[in-house]
Amino acid sequence: MKAYLDIIEKVLDQGVLKENRTGESALTIAGAFLEHDLSEGFPLLTTKKMGLKNICTELEFFIQGYHDKKWLQDRKCHIWDEWCSPDALPPYTDEADRLAKQKEVMELGPIYGYQWRKFGAPMGSNEQGVDQLQKVVDTLKTNPTDRRMLVSAWNPTMLHQMALPPCHVAFHVTVIGETINMTWYQRSCDLLLGIPYNLASYSMLLMLLAKESGFKPGKICGMLSDVHIYESHIENAKVQLEREPRKLPTVEITNFTSIFDWSYTDFTIEGYDPHPRLKFNILA
Repeated sequence: MKAYLDIIEKVLDQGVLKENRTGESALTIAGAFLEHDLSEGFPLLTTKKMGLKNICTELEFFIQGYHDKKWLQDRKCHIWDEWCSPDALPPYTDEADRLAKQKEVMELGPIYGYQWRKFGAPMGSNEQGVDQLQKVVDTLKTNPTDRRMLVSAWNPTMLHQMALPPCHVAFHVTVIGETINMTWYQRSCDLLLGIPYNLASYSMLLMLLAKESGFKPGKICGMLSDVHIYESHIENAKVQLEREPRKLPTVEITNFTSIFDWSYTDFTIEGYDPHPRLKFNILA
């Protein structure tokens, strides 16, 4: 994954220290492009150890349109533990109280999966909204040359109800020849924690759509906007640049009947030999 390491090097060399809502400044650049051909292996970083099962758990959560983090916790996935929907937050007395209550409340609001599957439907209503993901699947099967296969998680009318506004705001699917390809757009890009996770997640989604449609997985591309490395992540960023990337693993989807029936355990991974895990602070 030289392309990813090149972006790290660019941010370290050219980034400007910028304040943000987390309270920890970050070296930041405007704009980067990440591209990988899945025929060259699955893009799970080898310069640090990553857990694909955790990534797939969240992906299934999104595909099903869920928004209760208890579902994730029951499957030992804790990446949403720190947040909840502001609408579901009970009264609090100070900041520490608010953070504690956010951990206790399970409702995340209309985040990614809700927008993918029920765009425009008010929370708690019986309205179905627009099932954007189903429309992409249907179009792949009936009109695969269409250039309008786009799914948006950015719904300005519901941002105030979301545990967090979407960082990766949209993805677009395009079929070229025998391959299906995907580009995702991300407004806020935590380069050390978020982007490797997002890259693997959208790559798995691309593979699922390939299984569903009969096309071969092609390129996964990321259009990254505010690209940053938090100050507390800088040393481990440098460690990754010192490590020699290893051969990428291969991933196969198993027990497949439909993308909508797929489970986070329905995959195999072979040949994953990463460098040791690195620890990073999570900025809430």
